[in-house]
Amino acid sequence: MKLIQFTVFVLFVVVTSCTLDKTDYEAELVTETTEYIEYEEVTAIVSENYTIRIEALNGTLYKGYNEIHLKINNSQTNESLDNSEVTFLPIITDANGNKSSCPHAYNLVYNDNEGYYTGYAVFTSESDSTVHWEIYIDITDNGEVTTVNPAITIAEQNNLNLNMTAFTGNDGEHYFIALVAPQSPSVSQNDLLAGIYKYNKPTSNAGTFPDASQYSYSVVKNHTLLLDPRMPEPSMGNHSSPNNQDLTQESDGLYYGVVNYTMTGNWTLNFILKNENDDIIKGTEVSTEFTPGIEGEKGELHIDILF
Repeated sequence: MKLIQFTVFVLFVVVTSCTLDKTDYEAELVTETTEYIEYEEVTAIVSENYTIRIEALNGTLYKGYNEIHLKINNSQTNESLDNSEVTFLPIITDANGNKSSCPHAYNLVYNDNEGYYTGYAVFTSESDSTVHWEIYIDITDNGEVTTVNPAITIAEQNNLNLNMTAFTGNDGEHYFIALVAPQSPSVSQNDLLAGIYKYNKPTSNAGTFPDASQYSYSVVKNHTLLLDPRMPEPSMGNHSSPNNQDLTQESDGLYYGVVNYTMTGNWTLNFILKNENDDIIKGTEVSTEFTPGIEGEKGELHIDILF
């Protein structure tokens, strides 16, 4: 009996997807995604003592999650600077001169095998005529501190599979969820990776700018991100898919789960974020009712993707 019901459902989806008006969704379905695997130079900064090369995927910093590599050479000897203390602080300035930051790894870690310092930044806005970004990099070598603060450009993230969201939780804290992978999903079960971060409210007055204590963020630990993927366009009836897995944290700090995309198109990833005590930080359940012809309901915490 269940097999018959499922078959009828699939046939209904196929028929309605060909007959119902898809409004703006149709134009979006021509979008193609490119998977970047090569780290390339974003910019190079030459100071009196060092040459610093910032690298990222595709040589571009995007709104959302970015893994970042720094290669630092001594300008006098051209030798690589390894295992020194290197800090990384992104600062955005808005049209009114207000300054803020974004989730980031402040203390970079040296990778001995690859010869670079590694970290990440979740840029919350792309660059435009009203805002600009800078990075403050401090290098401590033999007790001497060198500071550089290059301006950078943050590009729009056209790949919605790497979308992000920011929100205030039920606990009053400010959170960020950024999708990390897959860049280019397939019609199958896909490993889903996300970073979850929180702004650390300052506990003291600001010191000399840029005071890192005023722009501190941390990785959210031991939470669970419940997942409910849906196809929201009217012809799809907001149906979900089987065999999805909620996201839980692994040793690298990222959250891992599984999302099963049963066809290409527009999907909404509805989430419920719970802390280690199983309290809901943010998110609401989505109705399981099949609603052909009606744009699908979305939970209060969600990210839209497209492939």
